[in-house]
Amino acid sequence: METGLTGRRAAVAAASRGLGFASARALAAEGARVAVCGRSKEHIEEAAARIGDRAVPLVADVSTPEGARRFVIDAREALGGLDVLVTNAGGPPPGTFETTPLDAYPPALALNLLSVVAMCQEAVPGMQAQRFGRVVAITSISVRQPIADLILSNTARAGVTGFLKTLAREVAGDGVTVNSVQPGSHATERLIEIYGRPTADGIPAGELGRPEDFGAVVAFLCSDPARFITGAALPVDGGAYAALL
Repeated sequence: METGLTGRRAAVAAASRGLGFASARALAAEGARVAVCGRSKEHIEEAAARIGDRAVPLVADVSTPEGARRFVIDAREALGGLDVLVTNAGGPPPGTFETTPLDAYPPALALNLLSVVAMCQEAVPGMQAQRFGRVVAITSISVRQPIADLILSNTARAGVTGFLKTLAREVAGDGVTVNSVQPGSHATERLIEIYGRPTADGIPAGELGRPEDFGAVVAFLCSDPARFITGAALPVDGGAYAALL
């Protein structure tokens, strides 16, 4: 399949590891030039070297709206423009309603909601002007089915899904698509940090997701053949989500 990604300019946030890294590597494999960011200069340069010569490493902290906006500005300058934006960030600390104080919510919303809004506000107008753009947000299956002990993540990611759906409808006529991909349990560093030795219990596919497969889904949504897909929120979870809708 011809993806049309050769020569496209992509910014992938929080891409030093995990699903962000897998998405950036998949885009680069399809011929895109990719600006990737992380908070550690050493780690993001190492990640860019693993991706190859199409990757440009940038140091940025997307946990705040201003840091997220700055990443898009720097990526656009480094690449000479921007065609694709993949929003991503680490998750907030685990906790329940009982254990999570009110003052923990604003940083979580900044991390997983307002940072996405800021990146889109910086990137989308230019995409509209050039009549082409792809926005793909990495969120979580918790948007459909809240995950126990992750109340902050569940709350923030549900909010960003509402924002993305609204944005998708507003810019669809400008050649810009906006979608989100909702990972279930994948074999990433974050999953191990939270759960120690995660298992495939409850996953009909019988195994944890592979980050490289997830990255391929993101790359497809950024491709030319996906031009008629917008406003979608796609679960990538091995069948773990059980509801009909």
